[in-house]
Amino acid sequence: MKELGKIDFDDYLKNFDYQERVDMKIQKAELFELYAQNRVELIDIRFDEEWEAWHLGIGRHIPLNEIPNRLSEIDKTKTVVTMCPHYDRAQVARIYLKLQGFNARYLTDGMFGLMDYLRGDRARDYMNKIKKNHKRNQ
Repeated sequence: MKELGKIDFDDYLKNFDYQERVDMKIQKAELFELYAQNRVELIDIRFDEEWEAWHLGIGRHIPLNEIPNRLSEIDKTKTVVTMCPHYDRAQVARIYLKLQGFNARYLTDGMFGLMDYLRGDRARDYMNKIKKNHKRNQ
């Protein structure tokens, strides 16, 4: 995979097109598949207090306001997917990461959409799939 470089915001806006509009978003179905394949880095960008109150068992927690100082913790070889309860802050994080040279997308369904989907047997089946795929890749 070629190394992505930083992007100037003016250039990003001037080159924004319909394909970028599609590429900037990811929905839960595609996210689940890529995450099971270990091809994405999922980042919960909520504040510490929000994360402490509740969080998912998948992904990494890096608050939005800490991302600039913690870029070295993010894997540039993977697609980075930002998430928050809905998607407003995730969009901000995604733009910043994109400008820093990451292949970044935001979760359109938000964390509430993930939680709603991952209930009962779906959660069990999905977590079993992740564990199986990660064991195979070790």
